[in-house]
Amino acid sequence: MDGAQVNLNSSNAVQILLLMGGLTLVPAMLFTVTGFSRILIVLGFIRTAVGTANAPPNQVLVGIALFLTIFVMAPTVSQIKRDAIEPLAAHHINTTTAIARAEEPLRQFMFRQTRVQDISLFIDLAHAKPPKTRAEVPTEVLIPAFIVSELKSAFQIGFLIFLPFLIIDLIVSSTLMSMGMIMLPPTFISLPFKVLLFVLVDGWDLVIKALVQSFH
Repeated sequence: MDGAQVNLNSSNAVQILLLMGGLTLVPAMLFTVTGFSRILIVLGFIRTAVGTANAPPNQVLVGIALFLTIFVMAPTVSQIKRDAIEPLAAHHINTTTAIARAEEPLRQFMFRQTRVQDISLFIDLAHAKPPKTRAEVPTEVLIPAFIVSELKSAFQIGFLIFLPFLIIDLIVSSTLMSMGMIMLPPTFISLPFKVLLFVLVDGWDLVIKALVQSFH
C-alpha cells in the first residue's frame, strides 16, 4: 500500500513538473504558432500611422491582440480539444498520440498562412530533401517559415494603413509651406485630422475586420 502511494505521489510530481515546464513555453507558442504577432504588429502600425505615441498604450494593444488571437484560433483550439485533450483526459490515448493529434490542427493553420517560397527557403537552409506533400514538411521548418510569412503579411497590411495618413501629412505640409508657416510642426496640425479621419471611417472596426479576414 505504501509502495503504491509512493508511486502515485511520484507520478503526480512528474506531471506537475511537466506542467510547469510547459507553462514556460506558452509565450513562445503564442508568438510562433498563432496569429498573435501579425495582429500586434498591425495594431502598432495603426498607432504609429495616426501619430499618437502612447495611445492606446502597449498594455491595451497587447490585450486586444491576445483576445483577437483567441477569437481567430478558436476553431483550431476546439479541434485540438476534441481530438487530443478530451481523449487523453479520458485515457483513450497516450500522451504521444495526443501530442501528434494536437500538432496536426496547428500545422494546418500554419500551412494556410505560410507562403510556399518561405517553406522552400527554410528547406534549402536546412539542406533537406524537397518534400512532395505537406506531411513531409518538418514542423521545425514550418514554424520559422510561418513566422516570416506572418511578418510579411503584417507589413503589407501596415503599408496600406499608412497610405491615407501619409496623404494627410503631405497635404498639411504643403499647405503650411505655401503659407510660409515653416516653424510650425506639420504633425501638430495633421494629428487632429488623422484622428478625425480614423473615427469618421470607423477605423477600428475596419482594421479588426480586415485582420480577422486575413486569416481566412
